[in-house]
Amino acid sequence: MPKVGMEPVRRQQLIDATIESVAERGLQSTTINSISKKAGMSSGIISHYFGGKQGLIEATVRYLLTNLKHELINRVTATTTAQQRLMFIVEANFARLQLQSDTTKTWLSFWAQSMHDAQLHRLQNVNSRRLLSNLTSSFKQLMNNADAKLAAELCAAMIDGLWLRAVLSKSDEDQFEHCERLAKGYVNSLIKQYGA
Repeated sequence: MPKVGMEPVRRQQLIDATIESVAERGLQSTTINSISKKAGMSSGIISHYFGGKQGLIEATVRYLLTNLKHELINRVTATTTAQQRLMFIVEANFARLQLQSDTTKTWLSFWAQSMHDAQLHRLQNVNSRRLLSNLTSSFKQLMNNADAKLAAELCAAMIDGLWLRAVLSKSDEDQFEHCERLAKGYVNSLIKQYGA
């Protein structure tokens, strides 16, 4: 008889094992067996909880997306200004969890695979739209709507580009902090350029 309350714990263990396996082996070489071995569970439990490898991969992407969302939500309060919120958006994308080696390798694997997998592509679009929406909403409080949309698109590209450059260069934490400062400086320059 299964232990009551163990499902959420086991699901999280499998998600953590997936992140580790993808970081070590890449998404294509990650198997149900490599995940279950890392988690110390039978491979059948993956099918039981997630319906198979694809379901677990999708759950792992959703987990990473949720963590990214909570990085921002946990920083914003009712008194947060639009400019502060923009800085928090940048900080959330360069947060410690997002910069952990296993996490960055997993994000890169998912980004690459999303070009070939409709469900992962959908989840990547959710991520991109959320970033753009958050940026646009904040910029609209500082400039007209057309400029806010343009500033948000430019800023999203800068955040993604700086993050990707730092990850691909296998840089240390100082490089990520440098990239965060560059992104914040860029936000401020957009506010000066387009702001009211």
